[in-house]
Amino acid sequence: MDQGTESLLVLAHADESGSPLTKASLEAVNAGKELADRLAATLTIGIVASGSAAAATAASSLASTGARLLAVSGEAFALPRYATDAAACETLCRAAQAGIVLAPHSSRLARVAAGVAHRLGGFVDTHITAVGGAEAGGSNTISATRWFYRQRVEAVLSRDARPWFLLLDAGTRAAFAGQPGPAQAEEVAVQLPPIRTTVSGLRAPAQDAQTIRPDAKLLFVAGAGWTKKQADGQTHAAEAGNLILRFLHASGASLGSSKSLVDQGGEGNSVLPFLTHLNQIGQTGSTPRHAKGLATCCHGEEPHVVGWRFIGDRRAVSLDPNCGWARGKADVVYIADAFQVMEKLNALLALK
Repeated sequence: MDQGTESLLVLAHADESGSPLTKASLEAVNAGKELADRLAATLTIGIVASGSAAAATAASSLASTGARLLAVSGEAFALPRYATDAAACETLCRAAQAGIVLAPHSSRLARVAAGVAHRLGGFVDTHITAVGGAEAGGSNTISATRWFYRQRVEAVLSRDARPWFLLLDAGTRAAFAGQPGPAQAEEVAVQLPPIRTTVSGLRAPAQDAQTIRPDAKLLFVAGAGWTKKQADGQTHAAEAGNLILRFLHASGASLGSSKSLVDQGGEGNSVLPFLTHLNQIGQTGSTPRHAKGLATCCHGEEPHVVGWRFIGDRRAVSLDPNCGWARGKADVVYIADAFQVMEKLNALLALK
């Protein structure tokens, strides 16, 4: 493909909760629009929807992008499934004839992106945090940024081969928020392969039991100090669990944990029963992106340097003003007992 006339495609899909498009999809739309404007390139947005009405609603929300809108819709695309999603994405890519394909790094599209890239003879890179480009010597130069080695090394990638699929990490840019308007998406017919699997239903924890919330504004991190002996010489794991769950329920925060705390279950120590290794953040866990973060009863520098790299406003509650996390890594440190602080916070939240 002539890189002087680069064509960009953004893949987007509906939210299973009923929203026209996922937040991550709208972030990808914003990234695609900014890159297309920078390169004076052609922008196409491909929509995967459960029906024509859903596709029309999604198209209306994207009217102000000025992009060409393509859509595949039907009951077969209502829920994630490799065969149907891969067929939909392949069809959209062929219809758009795009050299660069941007897509959210959602579980739905991450599952099929490599397979679709292989079908089209392309390449795929994942966990992209930024996409840049500039016109140089009459051709477009596109670069993609991502982190390696537990978010310690930042690399800038570039490829000449096309098509190039880039899966964008959520939370790394603002979501597109243009005014809805009249728009018509071009329906693209998909030749579905034989479908050997059916979706019988969804099983998800109750909202009160859900502790990992990627879109929450606040990340609350619990450290091992919650289950250690307190000032009275006794452990209070049950009280700690009650305080934390009440706070999560009232605030809608997402719950993170240090490795030392989630490991305690296998060591025969007092544990918080609702914690799993999925909650773990830091050098051996995840690196979430939230606007604010509050660490409690945490010790040690390295887990927070890595796990909290992308948190905006970082605060901590600790009885030790000299701990590695408190000195230089938190924006604000409260020297106080976490049990007392959380009891007070829960009381204030209950008044709302």
